[in-house]
Amino acid sequence: MYLVAGATGLLGMDICSRLRARGRGVRGLVRPSSDPERVNALIEQGAATVTGDLREAASLEAACRGATTVISTVNTVHSRQPGDGFETTDSEGHAKLIQAADNAGVKRFVFISFSKNLGGDDPLTRAKRETERRLARSGLAYTILRPSLFMEIWLGPHTGFDYEKGQVVIFGAGTNPISFISQADLAELAVRATDEPVPDNETIELGGPRAVTPAEVVGIFEARFARRFQVTHVPEAALRQQLEAATDPMARTFASLQLSYARGDDIHMDRVLERYPMRMRSVEDHASALAAQG
Repeated sequence: MYLVAGATGLLGMDICSRLRARGRGVRGLVRPSSDPERVNALIEQGAATVTGDLREAASLEAACRGATTVISTVNTVHSRQPGDGFETTDSEGHAKLIQAADNAGVKRFVFISFSKNLGGDDPLTRAKRETERRLARSGLAYTILRPSLFMEIWLGPHTGFDYEKGQVVIFGAGTNPISFISQADLAELAVRATDEPVPDNETIELGGPRAVTPAEVVGIFEARFARRFQVTHVPEAALRQQLEAATDPMARTFASLQLSYARGDDIHMDRVLERYPMRMRSVEDHASALAAQG
């Protein structure tokens, strides 16, 4: 039985779907406040659901009971609910989930973190790295997946890449390569990691099929959308000032990630793809799909 924490998020639902397609028993951890449509979608996939919350240790003990593998995609950046916080949910909540998994005799814990080159002195990075350290100390067999920036998020309007209007914000000079990765490919790699016999504890850096600079990305989108884009650059110095001035945890986290974007994140995937052969989605594929929708 696989317990998926964060099961109603886009990544979590994709992981559940892929596990079910392989005939695996899946239990999705959902909150009482989870979107009923997403919960129903899990059930329609053939997944069981269990109500729980990373902030409530007793609910996690029940959720982990009988599970052999736990996969956690939980973060409160995109699914923040009342009472959530990087400390209470992302850090302390994962501490409770790790302890519950250990108590239940779980054989493997897969944790979705992010690339070693991303983040810095910000609440989300501290929570991610502390969870990694807790896993290393826990005695559980674990796999930590560290993806680079998601193309669905960072090449979309919510982060200033408004391809529909042809207006793009680039953080920094746009000359440092980034290994943008598709959430779908991360979901597939997370599932493939659980297909193997229980591994030695490991941390795997993940990116897309090739690293591209933000300037190259703009050129790719301009070619697919057959028009010029208006590009605005936010200088790296301004990003550093923004980070230093940020006091709100969410604002500081985004400022830190934007600065990481400016500095680049080039991840070589040759060894990973030798181990898990697959065709990964490229920025060109992503841009072509978006252009076709229009």
